[in-house]
Amino acid sequence: MPSSKKSSAQKSATKPLLISAGVALAAITLGLVSWRATAPAENGSAGSGSGSGAVAAPRIDPAAELKALARRESGDKLAVGRADAPVVLIEYSDFKCGYCGKFARDTEPELVKKYVADGTLRIEWRNFPIFGAESEAAAKAAWAAGQQDRFDAFHAAAYAGGSKEKGFAEPRLVELAREAGVPDLERFKADMAGEQAAAALKKDQEEGYRIGVTSTPSFLLNGKPIAGAQPLDTFTAAIARAKAEAAKQ
Repeated sequence: MPSSKKSSAQKSATKPLLISAGVALAAITLGLVSWRATAPAENGSAGSGSGSGAVAAPRIDPAAELKALARRESGDKLAVGRADAPVVLIEYSDFKCGYCGKFARDTEPELVKKYVADGTLRIEWRNFPIFGAESEAAAKAAWAAGQQDRFDAFHAAAYAGGSKEKGFAEPRLVELAREAGVPDLERFKADMAGEQAAAALKKDQEEGYRIGVTSTPSFLLNGKPIAGAQPLDTFTAAIARAKAEAAKQ
């Protein structure tokens, strides 16, 4: 192998390792913050070993920091529900993820029907592709469909049974956009390939990596993590608790 090709291959092989290391560091950092937030308070006595002049480290509330990730932007094309809803579910998902598809087909419609419709719940989507180039292409396509107010329909088409097995090459993404009723397909293709789609994807990915997301689907419900496509009852119970907690604040 020529040296230039070898160097390129080494860089390609190193990139996933660097990303993995970054994710692991984020997860460890989040775990440390969580531990600090739940650790018993220092009493400041002489027997504590802290010294009479020691100043306690500021307490960090990781749940509050995670809860603050809810964007609540009224014009968010990749969200459903009122911007001022008492409960926000942030969903980190990949269109090539089978469990994400299961959640999208079996659970999410019930949450929309029961809680989004009555103003209790807002769902904010975050593109978090982890299965390669086609995952990233599908994420950009979903964003592009959203620019023409067809994200929900594209989301449903992309997650329909058997859809991911057909792949997400560009002709298939255009087909999905047509199926979703995207009115201007030329604009859709331009938006999908544009810098804004790439920037929006990067923003979502960096947010997920920063808080330690390593698999899909992953959720934050008012700042509290829910891992995986859990049964509907898990989400309904969590929403009920979050709504009650919000009413007390």
